[in-house]
Amino acid sequence: MLSIALLVSMLTGCAPVGPDFVKPDLQAPQKWSESIGEEIQTSTMELVEWWKVFEDPVLDELVETAHRGNNSLEIAGLRVLEAQAQLGIATGLQYPQVQAAAGEANWVSPPDNTGIQGNYWSYGLGASASWEIDFWGRFRRGIESADAAFQASVAAYDQAMVLLTAAVVQNYTVIRTLEEQLRLAHENLKLQQRSYEITEVLFRNGADSELDMQQANTLLLATQASIPSLQASLKKARNALSTLLGLPPGRVAAVLDGHQGIPALPADIAIGFPADMLRRRPDVRQAELLAMAQNALVGLAEADLYPSFSLTGSIGLSAGGPGDSDFGDLFSSDALSFSIGPSFVWPFLNYGRIKNNVRVQDARLQQALVAYRETVLQAAREAEDTIAGYIGARAQSGILARTVASAQRSNSLSTLRYQEGFSDYQRVLDAQQALFTQQQRYVVAQGEAVQSLVGLYKALGGGWQRRVGLPELDPETLEQMQSRTDWGDLLPASQPEAPGENRQD
Repeated sequence: MLSIALLVSMLTGCAPVGPDFVKPDLQAPQKWSESIGEEIQTSTMELVEWWKVFEDPVLDELVETAHRGNNSLEIAGLRVLEAQAQLGIATGLQYPQVQAAAGEANWVSPPDNTGIQGNYWSYGLGASASWEIDFWGRFRRGIESADAAFQASVAAYDQAMVLLTAAVVQNYTVIRTLEEQLRLAHENLKLQQRSYEITEVLFRNGADSELDMQQANTLLLATQASIPSLQASLKKARNALSTLLGLPPGRVAAVLDGHQGIPALPADIAIGFPADMLRRRPDVRQAELLAMAQNALVGLAEADLYPSFSLTGSIGLSAGGPGDSDFGDLFSSDALSFSIGPSFVWPFLNYGRIKNNVRVQDARLQQALVAYRETVLQAAREAEDTIAGYIGARAQSGILARTVASAQRSNSLSTLRYQEGFSDYQRVLDAQQALFTQQQRYVVAQGEAVQSLVGLYKALGGGWQRRVGLPELDPETLEQMQSRTDWGDLLPASQPEAPGENRQD
């Protein structure tokens, strides 16, 4: 037995076959290529609750509701639980893989030509175990792959939270933008209705031509026509927000009641450096972990090229047969038998199947490494694009604010000149149309500026850092799962810290 123990110790101490994972050396840029303005700082930024820079309590409540009730986020959390169970399966393969107890009782009626007279009972009771020793590191590579996949599922959950938070804020911005557009449309509708009534009176009294009246009516009807479309878009945006919150359509109306206005941009923001962004983004971390998981699968496939060594043992009791024999004889010392010994299996005539499987896994590894490199490039591009978009949208919004002020002044002056008889009514109509157009453009630009800032926060990988430990599931979901299946300590009251976790603010 001592020799067997020494053999097991020696065999399990060998280094696993296959490549060890080497993280691709991708140098992050030292600075942003986009020229940033005074409103953007490169100092370290707090991104845990970035949506609170808008100082909107309604928005804060919506984000909290989405984090609790969004179905896609909960599915991502359940995938973490699935990966955790898969890791448990991989870990269990280190121990004796076959463990079985068996028993039998047979009533035997032998044929006459055997010479055995009479029928009899045959009894058997035994147990067997087989342990494939991890000589080539097959099971260790399996654990390594499952652990990396588990951590990748946590990163996928973090990425889902980043996307969800950004989607809620962007959708909320769309709703507030549409509400502001509707408010301005109704305001201009009153102004244009008054103008139409004036031209109609002048025409009926013969003081003005029908042309002015019809042009005023055209402008009025055009403004009226924009309202149904805005109302439909507003309803769709509210329904989309309800879905993000995990609620049926119409349930967010009470929360959104009251005109809050478009969220205001902060005076300045800090975005850090490109290296900070790459360390923070969950999708970059997920891509690296998926490559790590696939790297271990190469070693697992390569282990099939070599013989597998096992220790197999069995112990049993047997009794029964012709003559005086009963069930009690099963437990006598004469009924005991056992066996133990090593064995090996080597599929050396595999016709290239195993080698080609190694090649398949290696090709998938290279794909994962290239995907990781592509994820890093796309992350850098997305961040650069959103910086440029935010700077441009903010500048456009500022210019359009001055444009609206100019259009308002133009409308006042044209009305005054018409009343004093210095110009015709066409100038008034043109000024009213220009005012409505510029107001709508300004409101849209305000919303786009906010959405570009939200896109920048998303590109920087902010919002997932609120998670402490593993993702928490909805209490109702936990109750349903526990009532169906024995989850043991995989569904604890307080879930443990995720392995390899590295939180970045």
